[in-house]
Amino acid sequence: MSEANRDDLQTKKLNIWTNPFVVASVAIVCCALWGSAFPAIKLGYQWFDIASGASSTQILFAGCRFTLAGILTIVIGSVLSGKVLKPQKTSWKKIFVLSCFQTSIHYTCFYIGLAHTTGVKSSILNGMNVFLAIFIAAILFRQEKLTVVKVLGSLLGFVGILLINLSGQGLDFNFHMMGEGMIVLSSMCYGMSSALIRVYGKNENSVMLSGYQFALGGLIMILIGWLLGGRLNVWNIQGIVILIYLAFVSAVAYTLWALLLRYNDVSKVAIYGCFNPIFGALLSAIILQETGQSFGLKEVTALCLVSLGILIVQGKKGKTH
Repeated sequence: MSEANRDDLQTKKLNIWTNPFVVASVAIVCCALWGSAFPAIKLGYQWFDIASGASSTQILFAGCRFTLAGILTIVIGSVLSGKVLKPQKTSWKKIFVLSCFQTSIHYTCFYIGLAHTTGVKSSILNGMNVFLAIFIAAILFRQEKLTVVKVLGSLLGFVGILLINLSGQGLDFNFHMMGEGMIVLSSMCYGMSSALIRVYGKNENSVMLSGYQFALGGLIMILIGWLLGGRLNVWNIQGIVILIYLAFVSAVAYTLWALLLRYNDVSKVAIYGCFNPIFGALLSAIILQETGQSFGLKEVTALCLVSLGILIVQGKKGKTH
């Protein structure tokens, strides 16, 4: 293939992944998949007989999920590309750094924090990752400009997340390092990983990066969970099926998300993350049929706020680098 043909192919690919409709559609599909993971994880805990406070076993369970997700991503990517996806020697450092921020440290902090604070506060604090991803990309990596429009859109999205997680029990403002602190650290890791994906994706195959960082990060989590005393003593068909589904969710959603981040400013993609808790609430109500779970006025209002925030951020077209 000539140099001109390669440039033309790259331009067409760039145009597809920067098309606003494609960005919105793919990002919403990713958020729907991640939202389905909320009830799926609860079912997994039920079928593997994992107690709500057993954070070490939860880390071990998550490690199995992400290791399997990495294997699935590598296999699917290899089939689609017609060759085995193998990282170069220079790629391993990037894979290791990405696996720490996107998988092992990120989710280990999240599960430890979740075990030491309420689900409501965890969901709200975890919603900070949208803010942090945009701020880190703009301030630390200087990948884009931090504008009033982006901050306003992110704030509206965060208010939507806050609304959907608030209940009649209210929200206290106590802060403990092993609880709320770990959730904040988890959100910071997510922000770092979003910026790193954009940096590394310029010179690396995004599918390859996703697959190997998942596999490595998952193995690290398995080791951490095991050393902390976590054990998976109950295995059954239902549990194995849900574990495979969770791995599929991670493999597909994160790979598509990485491709969006490769060709777009972080703010244009990360803002859609506000949809995650809304899909989580809706799908939990449908799948788990939990008492008191519904999709009523509060959830509709939250959806409108998140949508408005996204429209504000996406409204002014920025130049993609």
